[in-house]
Amino acid sequence: MPLFEVHNAQQVRQFLDLPTRLYQQYPEWISPLDHEIEAVFSPQKNRLLREGKGEVVRWILTNDAGTVIGRVAAFTNSALPQEIPNLPVGGMGFFECIDDQQAANTLFDACRTWLETRGMAAMDGPINFGERDRFWGLLVDGFTEPNYGMFYHPPYYQQLFEQYGFLVYFKQYTYDIPTDIKLHPNFAKVTDRFTREEPGYRFAYADASDSEKLARDFHHVYSLAWARHSGVSDMSLEQARNIVREMKPVLDERLLWFIYYRDEAVGFFISLPELNQIFKHVGRKLDTLGKLRFLWEKYQYQRRQPKKAFGVIFGVIPEHQGKGAESAMIYQAQSVYQNAGYTSLEMNWIGDFNPRMMAVCRSIGARIVKTHVTYRLLFDETRPFERCPIIR
Repeated sequence: MPLFEVHNAQQVRQFLDLPTRLYQQYPEWISPLDHEIEAVFSPQKNRLLREGKGEVVRWILTNDAGTVIGRVAAFTNSALPQEIPNLPVGGMGFFECIDDQQAANTLFDACRTWLETRGMAAMDGPINFGERDRFWGLLVDGFTEPNYGMFYHPPYYQQLFEQYGFLVYFKQYTYDIPTDIKLHPNFAKVTDRFTREEPGYRFAYADASDSEKLARDFHHVYSLAWARHSGVSDMSLEQARNIVREMKPVLDERLLWFIYYRDEAVGFFISLPELNQIFKHVGRKLDTLGKLRFLWEKYQYQRRQPKKAFGVIFGVIPEHQGKGAESAMIYQAQSVYQNAGYTSLEMNWIGDFNPRMMAVCRSIGARIVKTHVTYRLLFDETRPFERCPIIR
């Protein structure tokens, strides 16, 4: 089974085309967009490469007849905080493979050898060469249509990883909640208390026409509520502006909720229309024809029932946690979601290392519908394995 490092346009095309062939028997699969995959490996699009903060390599694996049967990428990321000082960790991702352990082992071995030569002592995977918000984790439960930015995987992938020796580092849950669910009476009581006793607090959705304020508010909360978490990179204001700029065509401002205290943004719950419900009708390529198709499908989606939103990120800065502000925000957001025509909300990327956020999900009646796993492989098999630290 020859292994080839991806160098030319033909190999890039083979790398991108493989999933379409592998997933023919999985109707739930929705392909990511080709240009978003390629952006990960582009120095012009990926700031880690542009700023010299990482290295990346990718391979395709063929059978003896020359047919591609597997692919994978490996990367180092110096911008990602190392949780254990004497355990430098690299990453592998974008793994796709036929149901063959030998083929999978060949791909895993290539990643391990490449990372070891760069001083890594372990590898996490499958993860993204970038932020955690997309292309991160292996689907092991809940084999339904994936949300935007999340991979679908066939069930046999779990065995390929675990037979090789990967161990569960953490789990990532996707929660689902109908927007018409009856919230516990405490949510109304907390909201009433804030109205009467906490006039400094305000709960509102964003004005999407004011991109600069949206970017600044998002950046402020993210920097204080999320960037301090283990494994989460800092974000510059310019990056926040770019995120808002890129998401502008698909934003629904009624899904962008903030908590303000004396006009300072101190919390957020950011959601988007579930874009894969649009992209599954568009295809992999967002060329001129694809963009026209996207506009038409978006128009159709906005008038469709049922309509799903998905939660991108939730956070409250530490000084305002534990006061119930997040409950008041959720209570006020619920009716706005319903009036906007959204019948359900799926919240991606709730790590099992974040029990506080899991408790919030349970408190609003959400249930786990998908589980992704981030695995870790220690190159020194005698070293004790430790799971991801719990956020206290």
